[in-house]
Amino acid sequence: MQKKAPKKSFHLHLVSDASGETLTMIAKAATVQYSLIRAIHHVHPLVRTRNQLNDVVEKIQANPGIVLYTIVNAELGRELQNQCKQMGLPCIAVLEPILNAFGQYLGADSTPVVAGQHVLDADYFRRVDAMQFSMMHDDGQNTETLDEADIVLIGISRTSKTPTSIYLANRGYKTANVSLVPDLPIPETLKTAERPLIVGLTATAERIAEIRHNRVMSFNDRRLQDYVDMDRIKEEIAYTRRLCHRHHWPIIDVSRRSIEETAADIIRRYQDRQAARATQEG
Repeated sequence: MQKKAPKKSFHLHLVSDASGETLTMIAKAATVQYSLIRAIHHVHPLVRTRNQLNDVVEKIQANPGIVLYTIVNAELGRELQNQCKQMGLPCIAVLEPILNAFGQYLGADSTPVVAGQHVLDADYFRRVDAMQFSMMHDDGQNTETLDEADIVLIGISRTSKTPTSIYLANRGYKTANVSLVPDLPIPETLKTAERPLIVGLTATAERIAEIRHNRVMSFNDRRLQDYVDMDRIKEEIAYTRRLCHRHHWPIIDVSRRSIEETAADIIRRYQDRQAARATQEG
């Protein structure tokens, strides 16, 4: 049998009774595995009635493709499955295998809640507090309260401290960040902080120089030459490494990492640290 030629693009329908955020994240994780094939996304949020589902089915018929859905209403879910089956399209309830595994292990049925992940619970307000804290402690602001942070990121300019801080805050971690400048002393509160995990971020000199150059290329200011000077950047990187070594702070090279990958590494280190402390206290 002749092998079927791969598609150049395909339609991907995301059907949800909530915002569709969960589906969007799952779809992204799947589609990046097929980077040579373009996914044309169709997001259908807040599908909670038969009429709304009928509208979605018409749109799927107009642009047939893969259908992923999260719908709590079992009747609507079955109807979508049946409609897709008649069209010969794959239709996947993405949370079903997870809920089945939970149910088998826990020996209990689930209690479906529409948009349950967005309920304004304690975790939601923890993330809001973390975001406010991180905005107030960006780029060396309010260093007198660094010990209130969960995580403190340090590093020279253009090592992704701010975006990583915001990402961590969105995950519920109060994150401060402090820029390192070899000619300037670090805040005393950074030396004495005991509560937060302090992590140094660094990158290759070439990567930092490229980012800095792109940032300042529109500025006609000779005083910025040191900012993009390769030898100067190498001195700054060496300073970061010496400082972190002296204080036993871990270092993460972000040169080839996404913000998500860097944050995942930091969260793992933070959780390991918290677990070790809990064991010692216990």
